[in-house]
Amino acid sequence: MSDSGDRPNILFIQSDQHNPAVMGNAGDPVVATPNLDALAARGTTFENAYCASPICVPSRMSMLTGRHPHENRVWTNSHALDSSIPTFAHSLGAAGYRPVQIGRMHFVGPDQLHGFAERYIGDHGPNFMGGKPADHGQLGGTAGPHRISLEKSGVGQSAYQVHDEHVAAATVSFIENYAIRRNADGGADPFCVAVGLMLPHQPFVARREDFELYEGKVPPPRNVRQFSDERHPYLRWWRQHAGIANIPDDEVMRARTAYWALVTRLDMLIGQILDAVERAGLTENTMVVYTADHGEQVGERGLWWKQTFYEDSVKVPAIVSWPGTLPKGRRVERVVSQFDLNATMLEAGGAEDLPFSHGRSVVGIANDPDSTDWDDLAFAEYCTEPNDPAHSDGERTWQHRMVRRGDWKLMLFTDMPSMLFNLRDDPDELNDLSGDQSAADTLRELTELALDGWDPQMIDADIRRMSVEQEVVRRWAEQIQPPDQYRWDLRPEWDYLED
Repeated sequence: MSDSGDRPNILFIQSDQHNPAVMGNAGDPVVATPNLDALAARGTTFENAYCASPICVPSRMSMLTGRHPHENRVWTNSHALDSSIPTFAHSLGAAGYRPVQIGRMHFVGPDQLHGFAERYIGDHGPNFMGGKPADHGQLGGTAGPHRISLEKSGVGQSAYQVHDEHVAAATVSFIENYAIRRNADGGADPFCVAVGLMLPHQPFVARREDFELYEGKVPPPRNVRQFSDERHPYLRWWRQHAGIANIPDDEVMRARTAYWALVTRLDMLIGQILDAVERAGLTENTMVVYTADHGEQVGERGLWWKQTFYEDSVKVPAIVSWPGTLPKGRRVERVVSQFDLNATMLEAGGAEDLPFSHGRSVVGIANDPDSTDWDDLAFAEYCTEPNDPAHSDGERTWQHRMVRRGDWKLMLFTDMPSMLFNLRDDPDELNDLSGDQSAADTLRELTELALDGWDPQMIDADIRRMSVEQEVVRRWAEQIQPPDQYRWDLRPEWDYLED
């Protein structure tokens, strides 16, 4: 552990469902994201960063631990992370920081800290599965992967924006109070704050002032017609199950316009936080990491939300500013995962590596993008539980895994055909090469890599056992209604759509 005077403050900002292409610094010609653009200008952007799962809880828990979902035994949004598994908050705490969590983290179960010493502003949902669900008022049903989120899109207000306004204000207050303490006693230990924002997660509803910025300006999705007759059995099922097989153009564009507006609002709130850091004179001694838990497909290929391994769903923004250590304005194309962001924060804090973490510090490839010491490799997995009406049909479950190695990406679907893409030649993933003889060796190698230590039949059996156990706990919570120690009060009147 290094001396506290040598260690930076650590500000980790994680949004929810932000497609990394929808940023000005990523080349989007329409969206206004001046604060994220400025962060990218003074930091390093990793253009091929992947989450561990294209769904909230497993992705977030893997980000915390540096372990794959199957190693955490967290595959769905109802699975709780075992409290005995250490997180980056534990490691940074052991190194002398006092980690604070503000806002969204999506913990499930009695442990709502997982290594954080304090938590301000919890999630909007219950701490326990079976607790009282959030009431979204007029926008009921629009927060899930359902067609209604597109039908009820447009001008209004999402309570998630109200949540984020509270989170930003609480974070600004924390930074200001930290600066007062530091100035009062002539010095203070560096802070570690994890900020969780809900935007731009659906509902696709934005306040009028933001929506009107983009009305008539957002382009339509690029690749839709090619997938109007979906051939892959899982993707065909998913389109039908989620009710998105045929979406009218006006509905598509209304939802996309709102999404662009929500990204701009997210950027404004991040700007408030970064401005507070600058006002306090902390910019040069603060590491800032910005990412999201997964992407958003916003109608590309006729798909919405996440739940697939396409780039719009499984890639995440990854901007790291570490003054004096990482280059300014650099864009790195090497393949990284969120495990690597975890490991980089631990390095900055002089903290121990997490046991069994797959994370690698990105400092080396940020300063030498052509380094031969880096393995361009990332994994993701997506598995479902029985009787989950949003993601399964009755007892049917799914076990999928993705491998990105170099230019190649494999999507493995249990008991279904795999899909294989060369992202250098085919960045839009339009040409499936799984049946191409010239790619047969690559298909075999990546399949072996995907299945190494990952047994879909064992995972399915494990999830089914967990579902039986969880049902008892769920019924207990429904009857007992245990108090939510950390929960933000989402009020139904904060969710509405203007007439």
